[in-house]
Amino acid sequence: MKLPTEGKLLRVFVGEADRWHGRPLYEAIVEEARTRGLAGATVWKGFMGFGAHSRLHTAKVLRLSQDLPVVIEIVDAADKIEAFLPALEEMVQEGLITLERAEVLVYRAPEP
Repeated sequence: MKLPTEGKLLRVFVGEADRWHGRPLYEAIVEEARTRGLAGATVWKGFMGFGAHSRLHTAKVLRLSQDLPVVIEIVDAADKIEAFLPALEEMVQEGLITLERAEVLVYRAPEP
């Protein structure tokens, strides 16, 4: 798969405990992106964060949270990202979705 040099970076900020049809939301988002043929996705789990409700979510031992922050990043061509947005907006009931320009320098897999 070849990506154009000018792409889009999609970031989705949700909680680890968020669900979509009984499954972890971050898993559902990554699987939906894969089904739609997007170039790739990465999920990052945070140590600490807060969102719109200003509730602190932390991995500190004395304040163990079961809902740590999770960020899903997806980079692909603008048209493929734009086509994915309606499904993503339906899936994310609470959270933040951002979109920015991304300059793709290298995207390659090993030769088969």
